[in-house]
Amino acid sequence: MCNDTYIPPALTVVLIDTRNPLNIGSAARALANFGITDLRLVNPYEVAFREAVSAVGGAPVLQAARVFETLGEALADCSLVLGTTAGQRRIPQHPVDRLEAGMAQVRSAEGRVALLFGSEKFGLSNEDMSFCHSLIRIPTVPDTPSMNLGQAVAVCLYEFIRDNDAVPVRPAFQPTQGSDAEQITGLLHEILVQSGYTNRITATSTNEKVRRWVRRLRIGHRDAPLVMGMLRQILWKFGNSSKD
Repeated sequence: MCNDTYIPPALTVVLIDTRNPLNIGSAARALANFGITDLRLVNPYEVAFREAVSAVGGAPVLQAARVFETLGEALADCSLVLGTTAGQRRIPQHPVDRLEAGMAQVRSAEGRVALLFGSEKFGLSNEDMSFCHSLIRIPTVPDTPSMNLGQAVAVCLYEFIRDNDAVPVRPAFQPTQGSDAEQITGLLHEILVQSGYTNRITATSTNEKVRRWVRRLRIGHRDAPLVMGMLRQILWKFGNSSKD
């Protein structure tokens, strides 16, 4: 007998460069409200965030939160990454979906999904967004587009859990994890450097473009080792040619 019971994907909330410990606490409380336990922080401004009094009911989530120095490390086991944006401070290089459309994509995903929130003052940087497969926005009014961090987390998580029964069974496709996607990005970047396509001045911009492109490709989990093997062979060939 076929069991079509829907199992929601594992969801991770990632806060980047958060400055206010109270905002971290309120985000942790929102995670606890909706049954999400995996909170990750990248370079939080205040190291004493675990004592935030705003985490009423969310203390276990706050205490278990993991801290990472870089976003790449925080996303190593994530196969789908969505960034949140108010779309006001910078021009995104990705399509921006409304919250409900983005969460429909999350609910049908395979593997671990990461939802990124930028700093309270600046939001996600261009480099942060280069790690994303797509961007989502909460449809606020233009006069007041940005929300308090804890509120934004709560609204996104409510949309994630509110209509689980309407989601179809997950597809068979298994996307590659973030760690493999970042290895592919690094190999491609090294090939571009050795081939002369890019140089030291344009390296950062090119790396972000390559990272975004790799995410758009949606390389399958089984295909990642093949792609990396081909890229390593190209690099090996470059190295041998330089010795001739």
